[in-house]
Amino acid sequence: MGRHRAPGVAMSWTAIIMAAGQGSRMRSGLPKVAHPLCGRPIVRHVLEAARDAGVHDCVVVVGPQGEAVREAAGTGVRFATQPQPLGTADAVACAREALDADYVLILNGDVPLVLPETLRRLMSAIEGDTPLALLTALAPVESYGIVELVDGRALRIFETKESEGIDRSERRHINSGQYAARADWLFSRLDRITPAPSGERYLTALAEIAAGEGTPAVAVIASDADEVRGINDRAQLAEAESVMRQRINRSHMLAGVTIVDPHTTYIDAGVAIGIDTVIEPGTFLRGATSVGTGCVIGPASDVRDSTIGDRCEIRRTVVEESIIEDGVDAGPFSHVRPESYICSGVHLGNYAEVKGSRLGRGTKMGHFSYLGNADVGADVNIGAGAITANFDGVNKHRTVIGDGAFIGVDTMLVAPVTIGAGARTAAGSVVTRDVPAGALAVGAPARVRTSRSDERSDDES
Repeated sequence: MGRHRAPGVAMSWTAIIMAAGQGSRMRSGLPKVAHPLCGRPIVRHVLEAARDAGVHDCVVVVGPQGEAVREAAGTGVRFATQPQPLGTADAVACAREALDADYVLILNGDVPLVLPETLRRLMSAIEGDTPLALLTALAPVESYGIVELVDGRALRIFETKESEGIDRSERRHINSGQYAARADWLFSRLDRITPAPSGERYLTALAEIAAGEGTPAVAVIASDADEVRGINDRAQLAEAESVMRQRINRSHMLAGVTIVDPHTTYIDAGVAIGIDTVIEPGTFLRGATSVGTGCVIGPASDVRDSTIGDRCEIRRTVVEESIIEDGVDAGPFSHVRPESYICSGVHLGNYAEVKGSRLGRGTKMGHFSYLGNADVGADVNIGAGAITANFDGVNKHRTVIGDGAFIGVDTMLVAPVTIGAGARTAAGSVVTRDVPAGALAVGAPARVRTSRSDERSDDES
């Protein structure tokens, strides 16, 4: 727990993230803080803000059935359990044994829009004899508590329900429920907080305790009221999503990315995009996706958990859990399914579909074609309508196509099968056995011709 250190020694911080509530107003079987927001669980945004502010020791307070919240919080996090929902003061007290820090940053797991720079200002407010700082914002009261301020110090926090006739549309300093405190002061005062009629104990009482001791809390005002707004229902989740997406899009544009229409472009938190890339309207970039420089993505493309190299054009195309190297053009209406690897210079035509396959450099895949579980060499031509029949009803089988092969229009390659380097298949062939390098497969089922004499004997028969 909090301890004093010699002058000049850096003081340590721990963040306590309160995430024990179920959020009944979400009307969901999933805990509120585990709901996705711009590609990450709500609570993960709060954790990232704390880390970006310089606090890497984070304790998440969960309820007794907190498995989903633990999973949503991810790795590098410690947990404390609040056995019963007895209020925010009780939640912080439940984390006491997990702490060994000089200072504590207290955050709500359902307030994901707070910015790291704001948290740094909140932390910096704890200096000298000041034991407590709280985050507030000037905003319509709505259902928030109100902070009573005098000369930038908080004398008390009172709930709107305690004040009859209050104008809820009036802009006042609202309580965000987020604090910074000296650990020794905080934990020695928690026991002095008396329960409300509901039996719950609330951190809001700390402001009045600090003021009564002659060291009132410093009020740190957020520059944007959105930073302190919590999420209680799905309508507020959608509002938070809109705010965060605007922030994400703006940050990419300021970093050198052209977003033609930010209002119809959806980029998840953590997506990386290189300079001079253009994102066309209706495009989704989701999850752990990175896009290189000088690309054109969209319109109406959907890329998830994938890596796209430099100078690629991905138009009206879906890419999932795959890697695309430099100089690839795909679409419109192509589909790169999971575990695919598309090498540089590949062309995927209209309605081309690739699944669990590797396409070598310079390969051209015509429209209305399908490659599943295939290893395709360099400079291969895949004709329109050509497919690999990779599933026999029980097992998946691989197809191997060598460098420089030519797969004719409407060819069906029945796996497992190997097409040698430089081999060719005639239009409409059904290939059920291996084709040697340089040979030609013709017919249904295909016959293999390895020389001109084979061609003549077939013609004469």
